[in-house]
Amino acid sequence: MTNASDPVGDSTTQAVANALTVKETASPTNRWSSEVRPLQVDSTSEGSNGDVDMRVPPAGVDDALNSGLYCSESESQHLTRTQVRLSVQEFAREDGVVLSLPGSGNTWQRFEVLASWAARDLSLGRLVEGHSDALAILAEAGIEPANRENTYGVWAARSSSGGTSAERVPGGWRLSGTKALCSGTGVIDRALITADTPEGYRIFDISVNDQVARVHEDSWPAVGMANSFSHTLDFNGPIILDAEVVGPPDFYTNRPGFWFGAVGVAACWFGGAEGLVNRLLHSLSSESSDLVNAEVGLAVAAIETMRAVLRSAAESIDGDPHDAKGEAHRRALTVRQAVHEHSLDVLARVASAGGARPLCLDEQQSRRAADLFIYLSQHHRGSDAATLGQLARSTHSCN
Repeated sequence: MTNASDPVGDSTTQAVANALTVKETASPTNRWSSEVRPLQVDSTSEGSNGDVDMRVPPAGVDDALNSGLYCSESESQHLTRTQVRLSVQEFAREDGVVLSLPGSGNTWQRFEVLASWAARDLSLGRLVEGHSDALAILAEAGIEPANRENTYGVWAARSSSGGTSAERVPGGWRLSGTKALCSGTGVIDRALITADTPEGYRIFDISVNDQVARVHEDSWPAVGMANSFSHTLDFNGPIILDAEVVGPPDFYTNRPGFWFGAVGVAACWFGGAEGLVNRLLHSLSSESSDLVNAEVGLAVAAIETMRAVLRSAAESIDGDPHDAKGEAHRRALTVRQAVHEHSLDVLARVASAGGARPLCLDEQQSRRAADLFIYLSQHHRGSDAATLGQLARSTHSCN
């Protein structure tokens, strides 16, 4: 891994330069121009006539950018996406290969690695957590990844209307529909995608190249977590084989690992908060006031509290990897609630200690704050707290 203060690292930056140099002269089979296909881009940006551009570029997202179909992405955004893709590949090639599965006896080490990548860059942390969670899901189902060299994500967002569905057809399954918040669009190779079926809620291991029919161009205008590239996608590809179905119906949410993975997300929140505090500590003058020192002290206390909560949860997961005690759900809700509240506190303390200057003039710190706020916003604070309260009342105990 590279230094935490560098979102992509010197080695990654050099690799990007090399990749872009190759791209200008390579043949159409070069991997930098064949990442995602077929791709159709919905160019219904403001001011257009609302028609959908259904032209299909010859190969992948990069060619869509070059031919002007993906008109809202600038050259700098293209470079950023390439940097992120290289960084996710770096994780998959290095830390991802040796990362312990949850419940294997080294869950705290797993959480530490995820937190360290999130501290480096929270959008990147979100993507490497998705890759790690996908491999854990496959392992829990007793399935090998389609290709060990591929990068993965988990696309499991559900909406009140529409969504993805799959139906049985001769030879396998046909996936169709639309799914929002597909993190890693144009970055990852494969995804575990959830879809409604007549048999229940199922997971499919798909090739992004094959199954993504259209990217909704303006579907991820976010400032915070911008580099997670969590676009809305349409799906309509070739038949998915039965061997690419992951687990039985409703496997995704009914397995113990669902709740272990939920704690892994909290580890990324923690990492994002820790990166924010570390950056603050390096920016403060040596003669800070007592009020500033007090805010820093409270932020550090929040960081250490989150670390202790996550370490305790990791030990509990390792002590009951199959959730025989039935505590995984309640534990995950408790940990996520605690980490969420302490991370929000860190955001406030960092702003109070550092003032507006670093949040306005330090691009990295500004992005860290925006990323953390958005990532924390995915937490269902009220409904999860209500569920936790019901679980506590049912046992007449807060233990």
